[in-house]
Amino acid sequence: MRIGFFDSGLGGLLIFKSVAQKLPGYDYFYLGDTKRVPYGTRSPQAVYQFTKKAVAYLFSQNCQLIILACNTASALALRKIQREYLPGPYPSRRVLGVIIPTVEAALEERKIKRVGILATSSTVQSGAFVKEFKKAGRKIKVFQQAAPLLVPLVESGGLKYAAPILKDYLRPLLKKNVEAIVLGCTHYPALKNKIRQMVGRKIRIISPDEIIPEKLADYLRRHQEIEEKLTRGGRQFFMLTDLTPNFKKTAGVWLKKKISLKLVDLG
Repeated sequence: MRIGFFDSGLGGLLIFKSVAQKLPGYDYFYLGDTKRVPYGTRSPQAVYQFTKKAVAYLFSQNCQLIILACNTASALALRKIQREYLPGPYPSRRVLGVIIPTVEAALEERKIKRVGILATSSTVQSGAFVKEFKKAGRKIKVFQQAAPLLVPLVESGGLKYAAPILKDYLRPLLKKNVEAIVLGCTHYPALKNKIRQMVGRKIRIISPDEIIPEKLADYLRRHQEIEEKLTRGGRQFFMLTDLTPNFKKTAGVWLKKKISLKLVDLG
């Protein structure tokens, strides 16, 4: 059985790439809902319905474990899917998100007391990151900044236009003297080098593509009942709900190889 990845668009490919490099032996299946990207401005109800359809499709493609490589889906749909959707038809399968592992990585830096969250509007409104930091019981101040224009920029290949927009989004966090900035969207690793240049070396950038691979490896070590069901053929499959020449180009550049992208209709 395969490890599935789902994102609202292409951003999750950056997470997929880092995981596949860390754990190259498994079979992987990637699904991007490029027809309805971005999710960050959608209602919680819409995000849940879209995510549930994606999860159902990935299960139909023989995925034992699914990573919601989308912070918006992790914030607005993951818990409901785990509690209400899986227990009936799929009690032995698992769906995991990216928010908790990212927060855990931030908490490992014991000296950090002020954290900035750069995320989509929906993720910010959900308060998901704030809630997870509060659960830790440490005195950490969390400041959020919605960045709704970044996902469309990444998806359209417009990174060269990102600098002034990034500066505008980062300014409020820098004024709060944050010591770390969490990239709370899986599209944002495409911008992390620009962000590091803008904020300087003293502020740590916590990027999901640098965190999720080891967190997933640790999860599989602790859950042998899941790991034993995964097939090891090194096969990779990529499906999108909409396919444009730009998506093909972006995917090839990010993965540094030519891949076959196929269309699927999730309904």
